[in-house]
Amino acid sequence: MSLCEGVLHIIEREAQTQGFGRVKTVWLEIGALAGVEPEAMRFCFDAVMRGSLADGAGLEIIAAPGVAWCLPCGKNVAVSQLYDVCPNCGSHQLQIVGGDQMRIKELEVE
Repeated sequence: MSLCEGVLHIIEREAQTQGFGRVKTVWLEIGALAGVEPEAMRFCFDAVMRGSLADGAGLEIIAAPGVAWCLPCGKNVAVSQLYDVCPNCGSHQLQIVGGDQMRIKELEVE
């Protein structure tokens, strides 16, 4: 619920800055490692947006893959969990470099 409230706060701030009055669609990019359950976001989105400039707006979720840099391999590798091993060498020496964020990718506004 608080993540949806944060999205609404950003939308309201951007509406003041850019001068739009209504949001029709919100595209959220959610990384596989962000710890955000997309279905929970969908469930809370309508309730949080009710009565705001995004009331009735559609929610589109874009899934972003998890990416980590492997120290021994020196390569970026795909990961699906925070503590995965390198699929190339089996090392645990991975540094997450992508897929751990949630961001508003795009807004369709009037």
